[in-house]
Amino acid sequence: MRWLRRILGGLAVLLALGLVALAIALSHESACVPAVGASGGGPRMQAYVRSCYGSAGVLELVEVERPVPADGEVLVRVHSAAINPLDWHYLTGTPYLMRLESGLGRPRSDRLGVDFAGTVAAVGHGVTRFKAGDAVFGSKWGAFAEYVVVREDRALVPKPGNLSFEQAAAVPVAGVTALQGLRDKGGIRAGQKVLVNGASGGVGTFAVQIASAFGAEVTGVSSSRNVELVRSLGARHVIDYTREDFTRGEQRYDLILDNVGNHPLRQVRRVLAPGGVHVLVGGPKENRWVGPLPNFAKAPLVSAFSSESTVVLLSSMDRKDLEELRDLMEAGKVTPVIDRRYALQQLPEAIRYLETKRARGKVVITVIPDETT
Repeated sequence: MRWLRRILGGLAVLLALGLVALAIALSHESACVPAVGASGGGPRMQAYVRSCYGSAGVLELVEVERPVPADGEVLVRVHSAAINPLDWHYLTGTPYLMRLESGLGRPRSDRLGVDFAGTVAAVGHGVTRFKAGDAVFGSKWGAFAEYVVVREDRALVPKPGNLSFEQAAAVPVAGVTALQGLRDKGGIRAGQKVLVNGASGGVGTFAVQIASAFGAEVTGVSSSRNVELVRSLGARHVIDYTREDFTRGEQRYDLILDNVGNHPLRQVRRVLAPGGVHVLVGGPKENRWVGPLPNFAKAPLVSAFSSESTVVLLSSMDRKDLEELRDLMEAGKVTPVIDRRYALQQLPEAIRYLETKRARGKVVITVIPDETT
């Protein structure tokens, strides 16, 4: 058996060395290099670029070549864009595990931003759903710029006439996340008791309104300063987490949309009604290596032997979901909440504000003020 112990010992050493090598690769950060602007003679635009991982200070606003729509593509002149925690994660490259996708050492893409609203500037051959001058909103990587190119059949829909460009830009990521969490993962139905943890944030402000539109009895959890905001969005009950822990209350909920993940899963499940669903959207982010992954990994384990379930939401952008949100907004059932507005040149400052985690609703970037459109 001595030979077996030696083999197992050798394998353990190799595994340990492999983990060390992976950790070094994931945490390594290449040095920043100055951005190189457009060199050709074609049309240009301003866009934010970065050559390395880091804080908001690594972003540079430079002139780059303006994209040209290919077949089936739409060129949108961006009027407004919105910031999401997703942008911060890709900016900093944290948790490190995500660098397996975003790039080791330095980011694969030098661009940032996904949410936008604007007007169609040009269309490629074969485009039938849009024409120049149409007001639209949607989602596409590289939205922190004056122009963005989107495929006609992807996440691009007409802007509701009763919304400003700034409001429309605030919708895609947060709105779709709230909708998919409540409808697809939570199976929301009229008459249910629904709790939204983190009700005053980007996803939370949409979730409270969407759940109310579905006919649910909504309870929102927020800080003291946001109680009235959450109530104004349609929450029948609001819990101030500085004074009360919802996991210790007597109320039971059919659905909990958890944007914060700041309670142990078993504590949250204690306040689920029989057959209830706990949807994890966010989780503790203090771990720079794996972020909320440990909490997410526990979800199927704690759900294995009971009628209540804890599920993880990994949202994906979908045009039909944007259309459903547009219909809700046109009907006046959902209105985006905007906390602060920043000019394009102030994007680093806007990201620093988002890092404080005190934003009420969304933070938007104004490229072209609405009153000039």
